[in-house]
Amino acid sequence: MKTVVRFAPSPTGNIHIGNARTALINWIYAQQNDGEFILRLDDTDVARSKQEYADNIAVDIRWLGITPSRTQKQSDRFASYAIATQKLKDAGLLYPCYETSDELDRQRKRLAMRGKPPVYDRSALKYSEEELAKFKEEGRNAHWRFLLPNFKDDPHSPTRTEVKWNDLIRGDQIIDLASMSDPVLIREDGTWLYTLPSVVDDIEMGVTHIIRGDDHVTNSGAQIAIFEALGATAPNFGHHNFLTAASGEAFSKRLGSLSLQSLARAGYEPMAVASVATLIGTSGPVEAMPTMAALIERFDVSSVTKSAAKFDEAEVGNLNAKLVHGMAYAQVKSRLEEAGVGGGEAFWNAVKGNIEKVKDASFWWEKVQSATPIVEDEDKDFIAAAAKLLPQEPWDENTWGQLTKALKNETGRKGKGLFMPLRKAITGEAHGPELAVLLPIIGRDKTLDRLT
Repeated sequence: MKTVVRFAPSPTGNIHIGNARTALINWIYAQQNDGEFILRLDDTDVARSKQEYADNIAVDIRWLGITPSRTQKQSDRFASYAIATQKLKDAGLLYPCYETSDELDRQRKRLAMRGKPPVYDRSALKYSEEELAKFKEEGRNAHWRFLLPNFKDDPHSPTRTEVKWNDLIRGDQIIDLASMSDPVLIREDGTWLYTLPSVVDDIEMGVTHIIRGDDHVTNSGAQIAIFEALGATAPNFGHHNFLTAASGEAFSKRLGSLSLQSLARAGYEPMAVASVATLIGTSGPVEAMPTMAALIERFDVSSVTKSAAKFDEAEVGNLNAKLVHGMAYAQVKSRLEEAGVGGGEAFWNAVKGNIEKVKDASFWWEKVQSATPIVEDEDKDFIAAAAKLLPQEPWDENTWGQLTKALKNETGRKGKGLFMPLRKAITGEAHGPELAVLLPIIGRDKTLDRLT
């Protein structure tokens, strides 16, 4: 059977690094198994879903290196959900409930006071004709719950009912359906919550593996029951650990927490982001993978640990720098040209070891074009001597050595006292690329101007 996975974000905001982890793990698993990756937009919440977010999601995962086999919108599939809804109703597995949010909250509090878990008591199954008439008179609309198969004869006497599966990541899992409330599948306004459309889509799209965050482990028990109620076998499940911010806070699309767009705008390489998002929270080291093919080769879904992992943007910066330091000029040529950075391959090779992001090359190109010399009072005579000893052109990588050797002989300076004043006078910075390779790019005229 062909492996089919899906990534199913809601287009209610821009996806963040936590969403990217789920997308990447699914993509890599599909590639490792010669499978198919479906981008499925959970846009059943018409009020909050926006086309701009759907478009951004497509752009963001493509930036990461993910190319979906196909894209589906749940809003195009309401007819399928209606058929499944009616099938469950006809089977007596979907029942109307009229409690308000306040009433349900009070019920949960009463159970808590009695030391009992907050499990819905299925009182809706006992509505009298008078109660139903009253609800109608009050203008209440029903929400619909799925009747979990956790009883023998009487739904008000649930018994331990185990749902088991071997999780790709967490190993053997057991959920007791008697410990759960019957899940709400349809809201009061008649719209579907995520659960039923997701199950219907997984069945009709032939999804074989559902890989998602471990906050869905408990939900899987109810979803497996819904698969079976619709006459299908549930796919294989895998629940990966959660990513949090370095502070421990959860990411939020609504708040824009570490969105992929913000990371892209900050100048991070896609593979730096993908490497951290995928490899963090595994038993192996987090390393900078230069290509998606390398990341696919490196990642093993069984290496994902059970503990939550903290995403630190500084770690992305470290990996990003390693990737940039190893980039050939051909990889960045067009980006440098778009940014107005000249100097060609010689300049790139001169500065790449001193930058964290490709866009940082602009800073050093500006220094090549123009710099404000820094000359301390005690170094003025030394810098004047440097101007007089400046070799004639043509210049190459040996010019810096010729200049410093002549200055050492002339002034007796050596080490930091020799090199630092020159660097600060020529570049206006105390640190930076090797001047042996940068000096020929700056040229004699500009260097002389900075020394005089």
